[in-house]
Amino acid sequence: MTRFDPKTTLLVVALEAELPQKMIAGWHVVYTGVGKINAAVSLCTALINNTPMRVVNFGSAGCPRRGLSGIHEVTSFVQRDMDVRALGFALGQTPFEDEVIISLGRAGLSCGTGDNFVSAPPEIESDLVDMEAYALAKICQQRKLEFYCFKFVSDKADGDAASDWSKELATGANLFVDKILNGAGGEMLCSTYMHHL
Repeated sequence: MTRFDPKTTLLVVALEAELPQKMIAGWHVVYTGVGKINAAVSLCTALINNTPMRVVNFGSAGCPRRGLSGIHEVTSFVQRDMDVRALGFALGQTPFEDEVIISLGRAGLSCGTGDNFVSAPPEIESDLVDMEAYALAKICQQRKLEFYCFKFVSDKADGDAASDWSKELATGANLFVDKILNGAGGEMLCSTYMHHL
């Protein structure tokens, strides 16, 4: 059973509303702001002065797939808004790079990251959608840092996504602290910690 040590783990979260500082006393956390650029800049800046053994991302995510709720480990990542098909590249492929999907090599869900709030099914299929995880995964891959990503399903990535998202943030934070930081950590099964929207 993997447990995360606050002395060697850097938590990375987009917004304090998703994981309030008062809930994680003793943990080092970076609030990045929303989107891939903010996430990348904030994590790279944090790594200048910190040398964690692992980075753990937590945040909310939309779920275009029916039947998923609760908190899940994400282990594969794609850029759903990288579209250079006009030059012959695949949807999701960064030009002149071979890798489209970043995989952590263990069981988990997929997440499509892009700089827009999803309220209709995106063209690239994935279990979940967010706005930061791909950028964080890529930086950790390049820096050879252990990376874990846990997402709470806050909405169904549909027309009600905006109102559902704001209502569900506290539930997600409580689940993450109770089940991941104080619980089973990286050994969590994707279907274990459920909360019905």
